[in-house]
Amino acid sequence: METDASTLTALWGAVIFSGFYHGINPGMGWPLAVSAGLMEGRHKAMVKAILALALGHLLAMLAILLPFSMMTALIDWETEIRIGAGALVVAVGIYLLINRRHPRFLARVHPSRLVLWSFLAAMAHGAGLMLVPIYLGICGVDPGEGGHEAARQLMGQNVASAFFVALAHTLAMTLAGGVIAAAIYFYFGLKFLSRTWFNLDILWALSLILVGSFGIYFALHGH
Repeated sequence: METDASTLTALWGAVIFSGFYHGINPGMGWPLAVSAGLMEGRHKAMVKAILALALGHLLAMLAILLPFSMMTALIDWETEIRIGAGALVVAVGIYLLINRRHPRFLARVHPSRLVLWSFLAAMAHGAGLMLVPIYLGICGVDPGEGGHEAARQLMGQNVASAFFVALAHTLAMTLAGGVIAAAIYFYFGLKFLSRTWFNLDILWALSLILVGSFGIYFALHGH
């Protein structure tokens, strides 16, 4: 089943929007970039930290999306896969809504290992799972005929799509988080951050439930 142009545009818009959303969320690490720059007294340290966070986030997105890129080759089970993925995202959202504590293991990762920290933070908060229903919608395909050869071609296309989705999402996240980090580093300082700290935990959990629910709906209604 091939996705129409308007739906495809909306899905890619969701990829970009979710990237901005993740970038704004302090739980994805931009305060660590500000801290790195202020501690070393060099803005290059902040830029280096932002890039490290971006790399870790990208790896986390790929770790989630690539397995699903293989699964979408199972055309006969496409709807079930999409429903299952949506249900998984909803379940994670409900869990995070009930369990409001941040994973303790993140505090044990040394601040210098920002790539690892970013990877684990994205996995722990379900950031990659949020992309799964969107990605599966983008991969909506017409199976046609051709047997195993068609399946191999489809898998190759979906793997490439997983990379593009992860990269576009991470670029949007890096831009949003980088702008906030730069504004605080150059203009506002940590005092402003301590006075205006905001917590997006509830909104994050609800957004996972919403995205998962939409994924199930679109799977059932053929989008």
